Amino acid sequence: MDIREYNDSWLKAWTEKSSERLLTFYHADLVYKDNQVPAGLTGHAALGAYLDNLWKMTPPMEYIADETWPIPGGYCGRWNCTISLPDGTTRKLRGFDLVLLDGNQITYNEVYTHNLP
Repeated sequence: MDIREYNDSWLKAWTEKSSERLLTFYHADLVYKDNQVPAGLTGHAALGAYLDNLWKMTPPMEYIADETWPIPGGYCGRWNCTISLPDGTTRKLRGFDLVLLDGNQITYNEVYTHNLP
């Protein structure tokens, strides 16, 4: 698998806010962690419900891959995100994902983010 292409497709699904499409990247028994759920979520149902609620609460966000690094069992990826706020301004984030894979499905995804000036 080309992790750069995989990561680009996965981030595109995040940009599209498509829970259905995103879940195709994740293994049924996945573990997902981010700043909002530091203890983690397990399984498609939990992640799907979390994403559906997240999409309702967030404005349009465009994720652009920056760099990926292969690691045993998966990869790490850094990305930039532009958030389009309702007042017409934008906010920038940088993020980093730890992604463990079983074949082409994500079994573990831990996300770190910070605001950019």
